[in-house]
Amino acid sequence: MFQSFFLSFGQLLDKPIARVFLKSLAVTIIAFGVVGAALWWGMRWLFRLVNGAPAGEPGTLWGWATGWAQAASEHQGLADLISLILFLLASWLLFRAIAVAVIGIFADEVVVAVEQKHYPDRLASARDVPFWRGVWMGLGSAARAIAINVVLSPLYLILLVTGVGTAVAFFVVNAWLLGRDLGDMVAARHMPKEKLARWRSRTIFRRFLLGGIGTGLFLIPGLNLIAPVLGTAMATHMLHRKGIE
Repeated sequence: MFQSFFLSFGQLLDKPIARVFLKSLAVTIIAFGVVGAALWWGMRWLFRLVNGAPAGEPGTLWGWATGWAQAASEHQGLADLISLILFLLASWLLFRAIAVAVIGIFADEVVVAVEQKHYPDRLASARDVPFWRGVWMGLGSAARAIAINVVLSPLYLILLVTGVGTAVAFFVVNAWLLGRDLGDMVAARHMPKEKLARWRSRTIFRRFLLGGIGTGLFLIPGLNLIAPVLGTAMATHMLHRKGIE
């Protein structure tokens, strides 16, 4: 695993992989710009909507929500601050989902570059992943990450009382998800779609380790920018070195 990491890190400046990094980073920034603008507009619209609605009964959830929103709307600076905080929180939570969705579009280029340099025999027998399948895999990855983390959010809240339980659970869940997604991006080039499920069941531990390293990289500022490309390259090394059949 460590050798896969260092081999991948050493290839980041190769032109094909550097191009993928720049393209994926640009698309990710654009996506976050759209999310930020939508969130900013949505918060202002929500404040106006709730402020114009009849106040709820004191002591009820709606009463608390309308009172809070009306107070915030009376102070536009506070509304803007809340929007900014929510945007930063959403950025932290959604960065992994958006970044992996984007790298799904360009993953084939990273895998080809690694195989061309280190595994030419594998490259000769590989099949190209159609563009729209890559897009679909990336969107599926994002949807799974968001949906599963939302479903498990009550558990995350309950585990807050343990001090570290929430962080551990979040890390384990997202390591599993990321390992699945990165592994599929490589496996899709070397086996029919109908064989992926059986292959996943035989490589759970390896993919979890891969996902754990990738998830750790996503948590480190700076390294989180290269985590999708680095994770895809690592998946290529790990799977070819250990066997992908």
